[in-house]
Amino acid sequence: MDMHIAADLPLTGIDIQSLPPAEGEAVLRRQLAAAYRLVDYFGWTELIYGHLTARVPGEAAHFLINPFGLNYDEVTASNLVKIDVDGNVIGKSDYPVNYAGFVIHSAIHMAHQARHRVVMHTHTRAGMAVAATSEGLLPISMNATAFHGALAYHDYEGVSLELDERPRLVKDLGDYTAMMLRNHGLLTTGRTVAEAFLRLYRLERACQVQIDAGAAGTISAMGDNVAGKSRAQLEGFGEKDTAGGDLEFAALIRKIDKIDTSWRN
Repeated sequence: MDMHIAADLPLTGIDIQSLPPAEGEAVLRRQLAAAYRLVDYFGWTELIYGHLTARVPGEAAHFLINPFGLNYDEVTASNLVKIDVDGNVIGKSDYPVNYAGFVIHSAIHMAHQARHRVVMHTHTRAGMAVAATSEGLLPISMNATAFHGALAYHDYEGVSLELDERPRLVKDLGDYTAMMLRNHGLLTTGRTVAEAFLRLYRLERACQVQIDAGAAGTISAMGDNVAGKSRAQLEGFGEKDTAGGDLEFAALIRKIDKIDTSWRN
C-alpha cells in the first residue's frame, strides 16, 4: 500500500466507504495504526497478543490485522497485514499473522458486516479479572451503564484455534457490539475504528472501576431503571455530540502525534 495515497485526507469525520477503495484503505490503515498506538499508550497490551482488525473497503472480504511478533508501538499503517477470511495474506507482507486472532476476528467480521467493520480484542488485567467472575460486569459506574442489557458473554473454550468455535462466537454475540470472553478478555465492534475504540475504552474503564470499587468497600449497583436511563443518555449523547467517537478519537490522535508520528507511515 502506497501510504502517499490520501495523505491529506482527515482521519476522522470521513466516510471511508464513499472513497475510492485505495484511498479508503489508506485512511483505514492510519486509523487502525493509531488505535494500536493508543492501546499501547493506555497500557492495555498483553505482550504481542490481542488484535484490532478492520474490514477493508471494497467488495472483497479482506481485513487488516497486526503483524504477529511486533509490539503495538511498532505497528504502522503500512505494516498492517491484509488477509482474507481464510487467513491467507493478501499481497506482500514481511510478517505472519496470529491464527487464533484470525479465528475470533474473522467470525465476527463476517456476521452483520456493516455493523462489525472493526473488531477490537484485548487481554487487559482489569478486563480479564472481571471476565473471570461469575457476576461479570456490574452497573456500578457511568461507563458500565453503556453496556447495561447490551453485553454478550462467551464461555472459554481454550485457545481459539478451532474453526468450529466461530459459529458459537457469533451466536453468543447476537445483536450486540460488545462481548466479555469469560476467563479470557474483552471484545468490542463498531462501524468505524473510532466507534469501536470508544466502546473498548468504556468497557475497559468500567472493568477498572469495578475492580477498584471491590477493593475499596461494598459494591453498590444501580437499579435497572437508572442503569437503563444512563445507557440511553450515553447513546444519545454519542450520536448527537461526538459522532460515534470521532471527536474523542481525533483528540486522542493529537495526543499520540505529540509522542510519535511513525504510526502514520
